[in-house]
Formats: sequence, structure tokens, C-alpha cells
Amino acid sequence: MMPVPPPARKRLGQHFLVDLNIVRKIVALAELHPDETVFEIGPGRGVLTRALCAEAKRVIAVELDVQLGEYLRETMRDCGHLELRSGDALEFPYEELPERTVVVANLPYYVSTPLLFKLFEARARIDRMVLMLQTEVARRLVARPGTEDYGILSVLTQYSAVAKLAFPVSANCFRPRPDVGSSVVSLVLRRRPDLAVHDEARFVRTVRASFAHRRKTLANSLLDEGLPQNHVRQALAQAGIEPKRRAETLTLQEFAILAEALSRPGAGPQPKADG
Repeated sequence: MMPVPPPARKRLGQHFLVDLNIVRKIVALAELHPDETVFEIGPGRGVLTRALCAEAKRVIAVELDVQLGEYLRETMRDCGHLELRSGDALEFPYEELPERTVVVANLPYYVSTPLLFKLFEARARIDRMVLMLQTEVARRLVARPGTEDYGILSVLTQYSAVAKLAFPVSANCFRPRPDVGSSVVSLVLRRRPDLAVHDEARFVRTVRASFAHRRKTLANSLLDEGLPQNHVRQALAQAGIEPKRRAETLTLQEFAILAEALSRPGAGPQPKADG
């Protein structure tokens, strides 16, 4: 007798994909090869996991819910090349992934943004990703400068990857039914970003500082993040950026130029890191 799956836990934002047609579309979009390794975050009840096991050489899946983990170990015994890990994907040792790993996952929506940043940090180990996300977040990944959705996630995503919206997913494809829309995106990771950035950490800090006070001008946002006024004015002038512009109007190239200008000797302290 097959074990009864544990109920969805609201605290973990669990909404299990049940539509097999969507599963097939996700797997087809991933274009998996028989010799590839797949990494899945939040396998849930294993519907997508089983499909991935049928296509890839190795599937590594990390599940936070202990009860779901036990259920998967029981129901996925026939998937000999599945490595099920228990734990938080935010704490997963991504440096242990094989090179050119393919990430395919229905990301837990309540932690999707920090998970995306973790995955971008590990891009040296990742070839491409096919992710199900809340539609609002998916749109931010591909948003262009000057649009409402353009922000920190847009800049850092497009710096790290070539991102494309693939297709929407109806709320009726999940149990329980979510209150938000969902979309699948594909991301091909840039092993060497096209953008010329000499100090990636400084670039990230500059982007974060620029968007820290979104309603304010770029100059005022940087000032509010602790940079001296004369330093901000000098850096913006050197970068050729009008101080009254707002962060959402800057291109990736302009952020790179600004980060470099902020770093020059005698320019003062750098944008502060998070925390």
C-alpha cells in the first residue's frame, strides 16, 4: 500500500504541482541530456522529481519538510539515481554541485528571491535553470530599465544570466490552489558576464545602495546609504550620470561605470554591505 502524502503546510508555503502536462512542459524546456545532473529545490510530493529522474543521469533534491522527505524516500525507492537531501536550500553547499548542473525547480515562493541570489552566487557550477516562480517575481527577472518591475533582482539576474519568460501556469495546476499567479522562466547562466565589472562585490553593493530608497533620486539614495555628498557628486559626474535620475532608469552598463567611479582613490567610503 502506498503511503498517504502529508498535507500541505501553510507555514512553508507549500502548493504542490499536480498537472502532468505542466511537468512535461518544464522537462522539455530544460532540454536534459542523459549524462547531466539535475538539482531540484523543494521536490514536494515528487511529481516533477520522477519526471527528472527519467531524463537525467543524477538528480539531487533538497527538501526542508521532514515528513515530505520521509514520504519521498518511501515512494521514490525505484529511482536509484535520486539523491534526496534533507535541509534548507539556503544553507545547501552549492560548491559541491558538479560542474554544469541543471537546476529545475518549483521554488518556494516565500523565499524565492534569496534562493535566486544563492543560485547566482553558485553560477560557476550551474549551466542553466528552469524555475517556477510567482509571476510578479518572474517579471522582475526580465524587466527592462525604466519599467515598474525593474529593480535589484532585474539587474543582478541579467548580470548573471540570460533570462526568458517561458509560459504562465494556472493556479488550478496546484493543490492547494495558490492565491497568486505562477510562471516558468528559463535562465542560461553566464560563466563570464558580458559586463566589464572589476569588483563584483562592489558592483552588487552599488546596485543595492542605488535601489535602497527607490522613491528618491539616485544621488539622495546613495547619500542615505552613508556616502559623503562630495563623493557622490564626483562619482556621478565621472560616470556621466545625472544626479536627479532614479535607479530604475540605469542600465547594467551604467551601474558598472558608477561602481567603478565610486571605488576610485580618494572617493571616500564604499556603499555599505547588507547587514
